[in-house]
Amino acid sequence: MAPAGGFDSLMAAIQGGVNSVYFGVEQMNMRARATMNFTLTDIPEVAKICKEHHIRSYITLNTIVYDHDLSVIKTIINAAKEAGITAIIAADQAVIAYARSVNMEVHISTQVNVTNIETVKFYALFADTIVLARELSLTQVKKITDTIKAENIKGPSGRLVEIEIFVHGALCMAVSGKCYLSLHTHNASANRGACVQNCRRTYKVIDQEEGHELAIDNEYIMSAQDLCTIDFLDDVLESGVSVLKIEGRGKGPEYVKTVTQCYREAADAYTAGTYTKENAIVWKQKMENVYNRGFWSGYYLGQELGKWTDSAGSKAKLRKIYLGKGSNYFGKIGVAEFLIETHTLKVGDSILITGPTTGVIETTVNELHTTNGPVEEAVKGDLCSIKLDTPIRKSDKLYKIVSAAE
Repeated sequence: MAPAGGFDSLMAAIQGGVNSVYFGVEQMNMRARATMNFTLTDIPEVAKICKEHHIRSYITLNTIVYDHDLSVIKTIINAAKEAGITAIIAADQAVIAYARSVNMEVHISTQVNVTNIETVKFYALFADTIVLARELSLTQVKKITDTIKAENIKGPSGRLVEIEIFVHGALCMAVSGKCYLSLHTHNASANRGACVQNCRRTYKVIDQEEGHELAIDNEYIMSAQDLCTIDFLDDVLESGVSVLKIEGRGKGPEYVKTVTQCYREAADAYTAGTYTKENAIVWKQKMENVYNRGFWSGYYLGQELGKWTDSAGSKAKLRKIYLGKGSNYFGKIGVAEFLIETHTLKVGDSILITGPTTGVIETTVNELHTTNGPVEEAVKGDLCSIKLDTPIRKSDKLYKIVSAAE
């Protein structure tokens, strides 16, 4: 299950081999500050794309909800129902109750902080899938899934309740994301999707009596490294979970495609009996090329404390440099044309192309043409063309991929 922050990420998830996607709508989701959120009018198109590719679609409505939000919530759920969206991911009982009243499938968000079987039994009255808190160990997860089977705990659909857990992506210092730091410092509630992520910064300790300052060295002590389970995904799957959830609605489409593809391959390898720790190393190295804050195993293997980052921002080994936009595609000869708006493009460069319909294309420039014919380099202002088997669309974005050290 992959995140879709926009149409480009939705297509990237599909290219990565996803079974389901989750996305937010405008301000009523936990990534409300993201610039890529879908709008109410996008819902039918998202549903259409998902149906065409035979994948499930989920709208996240898991923020704290006030009375003045209720009409908006109902409007979104009604639109989701009409468009054929698969389910609503919810935390507030008002959202759960209204979704069930219109026969909309409900999934319980990690924001509810489900950590035990009795809570699972309660929410099974309303939901077919429950996302557990991120702070559980795999031993605790397995006890819950074993009990669901042993006691035949079913959701409204009549199927056994499915358990979903996060397997990759950003972790919050607070239990299942229930943090108030952003609200305290910026009046921007993380529980309303408005987190400013001030936990990801460096801080100083100040002696209140004498004013001495001490910089907290080496670690960003509130900024956890990213969760990564691919090197023990066999243990994750043997815990009995049904859905592997990838975090990242605020991440780029290249992140979504790469991470989804790696977990797709790993899960398929496990099913086929070919999963190995050696393969896991290769998948992990691929994911190190896209956005990450460093990796750790979260709480699944029994750690009690977070593993904190030692630097700001991403530790991705590769980064992208924006070059320009697509201007045309000549299908008969398989050539894509781009307008270079900044920097330069050379033969031999690795490139990334993203777009709402295109998704993600990654390739290497083997030959390059401008109006002057074959060239080794295209510069700002040039209209250049490259051989490309996959069609692009106007306004698709062209990036050059370089080492993060450059």
